[in-house]
Amino acid sequence: MTPISPTVTMHLRSRPQPVSRSTHQPRLNSQDLFRGTHELIIEHQGQEYRLRLTRNDKLILNK
Repeated sequence: MTPISPTVTMHLRSRPQPVSRSTHQPRLNSQDLFRGTHELIIEHQGQEYRLRLTRNDKLILNK
């Protein structure tokens, strides 16, 4: 498995896809996202958002 750098940029679809009631929502484990870091970058429609993991194991999303 390739290691992920401390700052991860994710590209999300600009148009949300309709969700069928019969399908499951994608599920990501926060440990897989952070991989030992406490902050990552999410890119959405050309904007950057920071997702931080606090000392109290809470998630904070900032623009």
